[in-house]
Amino acid sequence: MEPTEILPIVAILSIVTVEFGGHALLRFITTDPDRLGAFRERFFRAGHAHAGVLLVLSLVYLLYLPRAGFGDGLEWACGGMLLAGVLAQSGGFFLHLGVGQEGRRSLGTLLTRIGALLLAVALIALAAGLIRAA
Repeated sequence: MEPTEILPIVAILSIVTVEFGGHALLRFITTDPDRLGAFRERFFRAGHAHAGVLLVLSLVYLLYLPRAGFGDGLEWACGGMLLAGVLAQSGGFFLHLGVGQEGRRSLGTLLTRIGALLLAVALIALAAGLIRAA
């Protein structure tokens, strides 16, 4: 199978995990609002929102990827980098809520920044490919 046939399936199935996260967040804030605390709730919301929005972005990205005229290897690399960036950026928020402290950097904030870098490289690669193909 082609990368643009498999990677959208991964993204769509990942959206199910975002739905579960939304359910978990709703349960936390409706059954025991003080369970997470303001700091952890803020990072839970940020991770959840970033994951959802970026996965929808990835579906659009994967529709345009074949138009860039890349070979399969480069499509796998770009699509994989994009999905890894989504996981790293949103996952970093969740990692920070688990190990971080308010107002301080942690492994989670580093992971979030790495995810942003991966996303930027994947998006720039796609834009360059689309410009070249035009």
